[in-house]
Amino acid sequence: MFLTGQPPASPGGDLRDVVKRSWLRSVEARVDPDGNPPVILADADLAAYRAGHPLATVMGVLRQLVGAPADDGEHLMAVSDAAGRLLWVEGHRGERRRAEAMNFVEGAAWDEDHAGTNAPGTALALDRAVQIFSAEHFRHPVQEWTCAAAPIHDPATGQMLGVIDVTGGDVVAHPHSLALVQAAARAAEAELGWHRDRKTGLWLPGGVVPDRLELLGRDEGLLHLGGRRVRLNRRHSEVVFLLLTHPPGMSGEQLADALYGDFADPATVRVEMTRLRRVIGDLLESRPYRLACPVPTDYLEVAAALHRGDTGAALDGYVGPLLPRSEAPGVITRRRWLEAQLRSAVLAASDPHLLLGWAERFGFDDLALWERLVTVLPAGSASGALAAVRVAELRADYGLSPMSR
Repeated sequence: MFLTGQPPASPGGDLRDVVKRSWLRSVEARVDPDGNPPVILADADLAAYRAGHPLATVMGVLRQLVGAPADDGEHLMAVSDAAGRLLWVEGHRGERRRAEAMNFVEGAAWDEDHAGTNAPGTALALDRAVQIFSAEHFRHPVQEWTCAAAPIHDPATGQMLGVIDVTGGDVVAHPHSLALVQAAARAAEAELGWHRDRKTGLWLPGGVVPDRLELLGRDEGLLHLGGRRVRLNRRHSEVVFLLLTHPPGMSGEQLADALYGDFADPATVRVEMTRLRRVIGDLLESRPYRLACPVPTDYLEVAAALHRGDTGAALDGYVGPLLPRSEAPGVITRRRWLEAQLRSAVLAASDPHLLLGWAERFGFDDLALWERLVTVLPAGSASGALAAVRVAELRADYGLSPMSR
């Protein structure tokens, strides 16, 4: 077995790289290969969350394209949110009963951290369509099944909203299953765009049109909302940012931990939510706390540029650290992550213009950066000479011996 050094089998006999990487992530997450994922949402909580989710508006399209064949055949259609929680599981009655044995049920968490390698979870992890065949599943109870899944995105912002999945026996192993979910995802995105146009930018009615949120290099966020410029205080900026990076929503306890640290009182969050709702109105929803629709923001734009490997665009968009004076643990973690990712990308690019851009704006005391510049700039150039001078200054400040070139 993979857990003892032997990889899983695959239909062609060779381990696919996409499966190998997913199994490694599953091992790192300490997924129990014999266990089942937990049910996170149930009963009234599940019903309320589904009713307010953007994908609720496209379930008719998904049922027509995927659900009807699932009812007729011996397989299932499942739709999850961006956190991997199954919101709808529909299809063949007998197959649904079989799926219950492995907790493939509405409200269960099927992201890779909870369920190991599987099509919905791996599609979320990679943000692309995938097909996982029987023995490629990480957990033993799922290895009788084959599944194919594709992510569904907000057509305006590109933000992932969830996945559409088809799960069943040998019939799902055909390549047409992957093509089916990909086509269904594109149709859902087109439907979402149509609904967005009808409702002036909101998935749900309320009259609020969020245009953009600026958080980088600012102690207080600036929200462009329906033609207005709304300045958020520091706490409200932190709350909106945290909800922005958790599209499925957060409980009061989760928000309290992210804002104040361990053992914080969720009652404090409730007070802040009441105040924030007076500022941004219907953009804020509850049970769980979440934003009614995606909001474009400079933070996510920089992160997206880094994800697609466009370091120049990321550096251009990075005007400063995320809410630099914030002491909220959830903000500090994201602030450090973005800065570290951007600095690493600049160093790896070996582009003198990018290196100089970072050095002049954010890395004047960054010895590693200046040493990198010395190696990429022509030795006889003026900029190369200046970089060498700065390296000598920093090494002297740090009590290090001069750099040998």
